[in-house]
Amino acid sequence: MRVMGLMSGTSVDGIDVACVTIEGQDLEICVTLEAGITVPYAPELRSHILAVCGGEPLTVAQLTTLDDAIAVAFAEAAQHLQASTGPVDLIGSHGQTVFHRPPQGDHLGYSVQLGRGEVIAQLTQTPTVSNFRAADLAAGGQGAPLVSRLDVALLSHPTEHRCIQNLGGIGNVTYLPPRHMSDWQHHIMGWDTGPGNVLIDLAIAQLTHYQQTYDLGGQWAAQGQPCADLIDTWLQHPFFHQPPPKSTGRELFSPDYLQHCWEQAQAHGLSDADWLATLTDFTARTVALSYRTFLPHPPDRILLCGGGSRNHYLRDRLAHHLAPAGVETTDQHGVDSGSKEAIAFAVLAYWRWQDGSPGNVPAVTGAKQACTLGEIHPVIRQS
Repeated sequence: MRVMGLMSGTSVDGIDVACVTIEGQDLEICVTLEAGITVPYAPELRSHILAVCGGEPLTVAQLTTLDDAIAVAFAEAAQHLQASTGPVDLIGSHGQTVFHRPPQGDHLGYSVQLGRGEVIAQLTQTPTVSNFRAADLAAGGQGAPLVSRLDVALLSHPTEHRCIQNLGGIGNVTYLPPRHMSDWQHHIMGWDTGPGNVLIDLAIAQLTHYQQTYDLGGQWAAQGQPCADLIDTWLQHPFFHQPPPKSTGRELFSPDYLQHCWEQAQAHGLSDADWLATLTDFTARTVALSYRTFLPHPPDRILLCGGGSRNHYLRDRLAHHLAPAGVETTDQHGVDSGSKEAIAFAVLAYWRWQDGSPGNVPAVTGAKQACTLGEIHPVIRQS
């Protein structure tokens, strides 16, 4: 079956589109990537999304307009890739997260992804599965991370303890014990580790007066020296010591959070490069602290994916803090690191469409049970 996955993460840098062929059932699947692209948002739409993520109030009418605009952008991104790959049988669309609230006490979590699946289905004339997080949230889960079951299917290993570390705007990890362990699937873990690229990208935008949106390859940060004392202070934040399952987003790691970090940094006389090096090393140390604190066994190998996997300075800092574990990318193990999350939502759509296989891992999200994820939007043919 040919399936297209659509995804835009917390970096809001564009829409990742992946066209894959999937064969098999449940965890015994074979996934082949045919093509993958990233289609940037129009600058005005991206600015609007970021403003809403930052807390800008909207009327209901304005919310519906934004919802439709994002759906149209997703449909056009799918059509752009289909122009070269040809039609697909199914689309899985994550949409654009604009708000995420983890469960609190007896209150269920809440997560808002804009970009209506029914609009995408009609514009592309392709059945579409969307709204993947709702069922997990209703079962008491965090609604995140949702890529872990794909990691189980495609990246677990017979003898290695592995961590699959995504570095999008927010970082998240899936811990995969060796498959030779008895009941190995019962030992799988996962959670959001904290900031991925979000603070670095915000700082780059500010330093360049919004002429750049990320540190290409980590080249700017690599010219500086991280301030360990500042990072030690930042690591005291309660989120990093909260046991998993846990999730986070721009609601916590926001421009206001970065401003607070910047104010604390003023006493240290950092250059711009030092500031970026400190933020980048902070991301690496949040990952390392998370592993040391919560993993039942240190990883033998860490496989990186997401935009941060292309930041060479961040990779170097992760390798330093996570030694002696090997740090590689999922590309070296058959899963394209840039397209991986779009691939994940293609697979989640496939599981939903084909046989109703569960899409979540309760030990990762904290849900009370495994759930079928996503809502199916059929194509309504005009007579």
